[in-house]
Amino acid sequence: MLWIVIGVVVLIGIVLAAMYNGLVRTNTRVDEAWSDITVQLKRRADLIPNLVETVKGYAKHEKDTFQQVTDARSAMMNAGTPAEAAKADNMFQAALKSIFAVAEAYPDLKANENFKELQAELVDTEDKIQASRRFYNGSVRDLNIKVKVFPTNLFAGMLGFKAREFFELEEEQAAAAKEPVNVKF
Repeated sequence: MLWIVIGVVVLIGIVLAAMYNGLVRTNTRVDEAWSDITVQLKRRADLIPNLVETVKGYAKHEKDTFQQVTDARSAMMNAGTPAEAAKADNMFQAALKSIFAVAEAYPDLKANENFKELQAELVDTEDKIQASRRFYNGSVRDLNIKVKVFPTNLFAGMLGFKAREFFELEEEQAAAAKEPVNVKF
């Protein structure tokens, strides 16, 4: 009888250790994924001063647009949670649209090599942000499932693990992302 009790206690200990280790691994993966997003958002924010300076050389009277971009960049750099980052990202996307709208009015600017290079880097960075966002949201999904399903949910709260929030696009930005792109030759 004693061996059965010892066996059950050892089995429960192994199951608890496996659950805890799984939660730690998944939580660490979420932290790593968030770090990837912040690195890419910072990279994009660091490209903006160069882009603004390039555009300023051609469009000196667009101060409101430049201020909007500067404000959006500050909000992005100060975002701490996925919700704050998503809101700042929405502001940032609107500010970038304004910059590129200004660029449309200046054919010499659109032909500028520095401007073209910055545009290409921004496109590359946007792709990396989207990939990082998908990885983060997948990791958050996995953690949230572990935290909410039986029997892990019984221990997750006691061990300090809780569900995390997704990094989601704002409604307006999500709707624009679903629209087909018109290509004209």
